[in-house]
Amino acid sequence: MSRPQAPKPQSADEGTRGFIVAGHRIDAPRIARGLHLVATPIGNLGDITLRALETLAGADIIACEDTRMTHRLLERYGIKASLTPYHDHNAASARPKLLAQLAQGLSVALVSDAGTPLISDPGFKLVREVCAAGFAVNALPGPSSVLAALSVAALPTDRFFFEGFLPPKEHARRARIADLARIDATLVMFETGARIENSLRDLANVLGARDAAICRELTKLHEDIRRAPLVELAENAGALETRGEFVVVIGPPGDANAAMSEADLDDMLREALVNGSVKDAVAHAVELSGRPRREIYARALALSKPRDE
Repeated sequence: MSRPQAPKPQSADEGTRGFIVAGHRIDAPRIARGLHLVATPIGNLGDITLRALETLAGADIIACEDTRMTHRLLERYGIKASLTPYHDHNAASARPKLLAQLAQGLSVALVSDAGTPLISDPGFKLVREVCAAGFAVNALPGPSSVLAALSVAALPTDRFFFEGFLPPKEHARRARIADLARIDATLVMFETGARIENSLRDLANVLGARDAAICRELTKLHEDIRRAPLVELAENAGALETRGEFVVVIGPPGDANAAMSEADLDDMLREALVNGSVKDAVAHAVELSGRPRREIYARALALSKPRDE
């Protein structure tokens, strides 16, 4: 009795596998069974590697966050492929199907809407389960908005911490920023246009005098990069174009915090006292300003007293 053959997706016809670059069609071999994590452009469709194109053309299935976004990329390079959605809302039901297809001997390429899969995008649980099932997982490096922003921010890159998105609600956001203040590294985070002004305000209030950069629409036609002290960026946030995607890069704590003005120190303490105890406010201000604890404690006590005393 012969073994049943693994079904071929509609686009897997060997004669149709290939891609077009600069008007030339290049044949692509069918890739090996396994999960292939393919980085795709973050804006400029020209920022894709030849290996990525070959993999997308040679895969049996492309699992993608948004089939419309991926279709535009494939159309640009003349790739015919079988697309299946894989995103936060359907991941639990989609994973078993993808694992079953791997078990049938098929190859799966995973892409996000833009950039490197799994970086603030769905995919971690799929990779974990594919590894547990014993199938190969291959990474195809390429575009990343995190690394692109770090490259152009003109801030230290020897150590950095990627936060992803800050919490949308004010109290939780400020609490998280206070945690981030303790990290001795450049901070990188994403933000939406609707929240960028409020987030910059809270970042400036908590982190104080740090250099920063706002990177909007990286690699796209209307790319906009602004470098300035965090407080200045927050003050001018109301004039920002809010359409598009933002990456915020903030330098590590350093000498700038030691030179914090009296007014900035008082503003920081007032903000911290609203959301916490004197003890917590003092600890936070000491860490950020570098000033003696006794000096800051006395100032915090004075600020915490009712004004009519």
